[in-house]
Amino acid sequence: MTSTPPPHAERAADLAAMVAVRGATRHYGAIHAVDGVDLDVGRGELFGLIGHNGAGKSTLFKMMLGLVPMTSGDIRIDGAPVSGGGFRAVRRRIGYLPENVVLYDNLTGIETLRFFARLKRVPANECAPVLERVGLTHAAGRRVREYSKGMRQRLGFAQALLGRPQLLFLDEPTNGLDPEAIREFYLILRGLKADGVTMILTSHILAEIQERVDRLAIMAAGKVQAIGTVQTLREKMDLPLWFQVRLPRADFECVRTVLGHLPVTAVEARDDHVAVQCRRDAKMLVLQALASLGDKVLDLHVHEPSLEDVFFGFSD
Repeated sequence: MTSTPPPHAERAADLAAMVAVRGATRHYGAIHAVDGVDLDVGRGELFGLIGHNGAGKSTLFKMMLGLVPMTSGDIRIDGAPVSGGGFRAVRRRIGYLPENVVLYDNLTGIETLRFFARLKRVPANECAPVLERVGLTHAAGRRVREYSKGMRQRLGFAQALLGRPQLLFLDEPTNGLDPEAIREFYLILRGLKADGVTMILTSHILAEIQERVDRLAIMAAGKVQAIGTVQTLREKMDLPLWFQVRLPRADFECVRTVLGHLPVTAVEARDDHVAVQCRRDAKMLVLQALASLGDKVLDLHVHEPSLEDVFFGFSD
């Protein structure tokens, strides 16, 4: 039998989180874009939000920003309800990078940041350091119409960083960035996290965020289907593991022999290795059996289910 926490305990939990979402819904007629979402994002957390197109991620983002009103529910940012009069002050500590960055083509990079700085009531002397941080100092005086897609994305990121926000919403933030720029982007996020900044991001590139987010939520049909670390979600799905055992071809059959009594689900001979699949609870037994082969084993890799595997397991 479970007990319901007293109201004061729930309020304390909400205040402990930078973002607290309770029963949030957004209906467009018969379409339930967001349908009863409960979500907490801790202070200083790098939190991922993933889902198919139309899952409700962007609508939830806009609801948390106070840009789209809720049909029902409650959302609090740093303890302040997004629908309340006090949210205006909180919003000044929030940065937002939308999925599709729209900028004025006739302004230069530095003029663009100065424009946003005036909107945010941020000192103009913050603009140049922020441009440097995102690697656009060399293009500060160029018109935005001359910027590549990746440069526009970095400029959009720069405006989100103006005012030293304590909460960042990043919607597909690496869209258009090359691999080097993506690496630099996540290095910036690492520095922000070290400074205690809370960040919520969405991405369709699951391999990119797999090892970078603290926790994530999987959305489908307007609902949160699962929430946790990548590892806890793997364990919850109980997806099988793969071992890749490299050894001389003449010894391939030895693998089948030492695993004969164990609950493995597949043993496949491939070009230069044997692939072994097993349930998660058999992982150590399989590893011990393979270790008994001694010097015959030239190399061994354990492949955990990817975030993509987990995502499809929960969202299909």
